[in-house]
Amino acid sequence: MFIINCKNYNEISGEKINKLANIAEKISKKYKIPIAVAPPHHQLASIKKSKLLVFAQHLDDAKVGSTTGYMIPEIVKKSNVNGALINHSEHRISPKEITNLVKRLKKLKMKTVVCVKNVREAEKYAKLNPTYIAIEPPELIGTGRAISNERPELITKSLHVVKKAKNSTKLLCGAGIVTNKDVKRAIELGSHGILVASGIVKSRNWQRDIEGFAKAIL
Repeated sequence: MFIINCKNYNEISGEKINKLANIAEKISKKYKIPIAVAPPHHQLASIKKSKLLVFAQHLDDAKVGSTTGYMIPEIVKKSNVNGALINHSEHRISPKEITNLVKRLKKLKMKTVVCVKNVREAEKYAKLNPTYIAIEPPELIGTGRAISNERPELITKSLHVVKKAKNSTKLLCGAGIVTNKDVKRAIELGSHGILVASGIVKSRNWQRDIEGFAKAIL
C-alpha cells in the first residue's frame, strides 16, 4: 500500500489535486500496486478515479443527522471514499473514538489506517484489527529524516507487535520519507507499504517520484 497524504498543502489546491490523482492512478495501474490519495476534505468527492483509492484525512465519531461540521463515515462512504486515516499525529483523537471509528468503518467495508506514534500504541490498536497500523514518530514528520534510517527499530518492533495480534492488520510506516532509498529500506525492514506527505506533494516532479516510490515498494 502506498498512501499519499496531501494534508492542506497549497501544491494540491484547486484543480491541482486532480493532476496528482491522475498521475497516481496511472502508476497504480502500471505497477499493479494500490495507491491511495488523501486530499483535503472539500476535495474528496471531486477526484475523478477508477482504480485510485481515495481516503479521508480524518473522520469524526459523530452520529448521522444534525451534526454540523463533522465528517461522518456513513455519509463520506456515499461519496465513494474508500477509507480513512485515523488518529494522525496532527489530528489526534481519544482511544474511545479510535475504537468506535474502526468498528464503524469495518462495518461499512472501508479501509482503516490507524496512525500511531510508538510501539506501545501499535500493540494497543493492532488488537482492533484495522486494515493498517501506520507507525509515524511525530518528531520526524516533515523533516526529511526518514524513520527507516533514523529509527529503524520502530519499524521492526512495531511489526513484531502487529504480527503478535494474529489478525489481518498490516504495518505501514511514514515520517520523513523523501527518497526511493528511504522507501526501499522501509520495505526491507518489514513494512507492508508507506504513508507519505511532503515527500511527494512538495516534489517538483510528481511523475518521477510517485513512480520511483512505487518501484521501491515492489
